[in-house]
Amino acid sequence: MPTALTDLCRHPIVQAPMAGGASGSELAAAVCQAGGLGFLAAGYKTADGMYQEIKQLRALTDHPFGVNLFMPQPSLADTSAVEVYREQLAGEAAWYETELGDIDGPCDDGYEAKLAILREDPVPVVSFTFGCPSRAVLDGFAKVGTYTVVTVTTVAEAQDAQWSGADAVCVQGVEAGGHQGTHRDDPHADGTGAGLGLLALLAQVREAVQIPVIAAGGLMRGAQIAAVLAAGASMAQLGTAFLVTPESGANPLHKQALTNPLFTHTELTRAFSGRPARGLVNRFLREHGPYAPAAYPAVHYLTSTVRKAAAKAGDAQGMNLWAGQGHRLAREMPAGRLVKVLVSELDAARVALGEVRSGGDVDATGGAA
Repeated sequence: MPTALTDLCRHPIVQAPMAGGASGSELAAAVCQAGGLGFLAAGYKTADGMYQEIKQLRALTDHPFGVNLFMPQPSLADTSAVEVYREQLAGEAAWYETELGDIDGPCDDGYEAKLAILREDPVPVVSFTFGCPSRAVLDGFAKVGTYTVVTVTTVAEAQDAQWSGADAVCVQGVEAGGHQGTHRDDPHADGTGAGLGLLALLAQVREAVQIPVIAAGGLMRGAQIAAVLAAGASMAQLGTAFLVTPESGANPLHKQALTNPLFTHTELTRAFSGRPARGLVNRFLREHGPYAPAAYPAVHYLTSTVRKAAAKAGDAQGMNLWAGQGHRLAREMPAGRLVKVLVSELDAARVALGEVRSGGDVDATGGAA
């Protein structure tokens, strides 16, 4: 097992674990084979489903890889807001000729069963989203040689991860596509601009913790990777950039929407899952986002049937189209080739930065020193 973050792969590029089918064994293997760090997303899978996918990945590559787990979420004490939302979504169910989902699904995502498998049959890296594991869990992984990463969105979360014994943190800026990995879902923060951009958050976290940092949020080009590395990150994590690759398991409608001029921008919304997540603004998001309650994963279960029916009907306007702010920069090419292109761009940016530095220092006022 690798003992340091930089030992995990040849290039400082991490393929983000995107739950819901996008990040499977084929994508992770292609990234690993190209010298990056591929990730499997165990979220929304059963423990056995996770285990079978790990077996598939091991058959495709002998390089280090990661598995991402969702932390258990609090049980919903009051379902009244969700029931009101159910009534608001009745028209969607009728339109797509389906029933709304049962909200009584599990809140722990099979966490304990997945932990047991990963301790019994260790993988190189395990990362966590929606919270920080206990010190006992992280120490247990350390004993079996597994490198651990905790996704964070604030300085306080990063400090908590370090105190609990995580080997590294993945700093997620507000630009990131999909769910914000906040440790505590605070609906009072919605729409207040509380989320920090990646570079601002990265700088603050680097000054607050001593463990390595992976930077995530809106990164689509090698020059951006160079920027976050220069700002103190050890590696850069990209999700949306890999969504359009042929190895991605994302729905073809989702892939097409990322560069479709019809979808001009992204927003954070609770419309599909009850937790803030960044996606392309479509009809469903516009109509239901303002009314969606803070109730994850109940809302996720509630809307799952509608989302699947919309996909089956070929209607991207009823789907959750997760995407980072840089989605228009997505490039359709094999994942291994994308890694190579990103590395080439990163190298070029580093050369350009070296040339700037060798051309003379600049003082604080912008003039040559």
